[in-house]
Amino acid sequence: MDRYAYAFLAGGRRRVVESAVVALTEQGVLSLRATRLRSTGEAQSTHAVEHAVIAACPRSKRVEEVIDTVGRSQPLDDLARQLVCLGLLSGRRQRTTRAGRRLLAAAASEGSLPRHVLDGPAVLVTDPVRHGLLSATSIPDGLGRTLRRMGKALDDDHSSSTDRAPGGGIGCGGSSGGD
Repeated sequence: MDRYAYAFLAGGRRRVVESAVVALTEQGVLSLRATRLRSTGEAQSTHAVEHAVIAACPRSKRVEEVIDTVGRSQPLDDLARQLVCLGLLSGRRQRTTRAGRRLLAAAASEGSLPRHVLDGPAVLVTDPVRHGLLSATSIPDGLGRTLRRMGKALDDDHSSSTDRAPGGGIGCGGSSGGD
């Protein structure tokens, strides 16, 4: 089992691609600026996932596009199939099995893997790689995008200062009558 198999068990396809991006930027093969990846050199590793990441960004590409492309690639399908055959991943929904969770717990207690493989890019020190991976979120197409925009618009309406009462509460628009 290599680090990408552990990454798959810990966080699925996205974690595998994020781990490959971290490894390749540490090697100097990829450059990550803001949310764009660019290939800067030749891979020193022969791992299929790393080659798929490099192939996905021959020029500058958005991180989310690379994650989506490589997440549906043949190397990740092969890795998932291998983990299913080992009984570490369920076949249909690709969820980590009890045996897979035990293996992850053993790897975590052993401390032989980089933390970002098991816990994701949030554990990386503050640098462009962490920022680029964490800020790369896709907006869903169609209805999802519309609903997200509507939610933001409603949040903006409710947080405006015109609805606030002088005492800091929310005004109701009525007046209190007195005797």
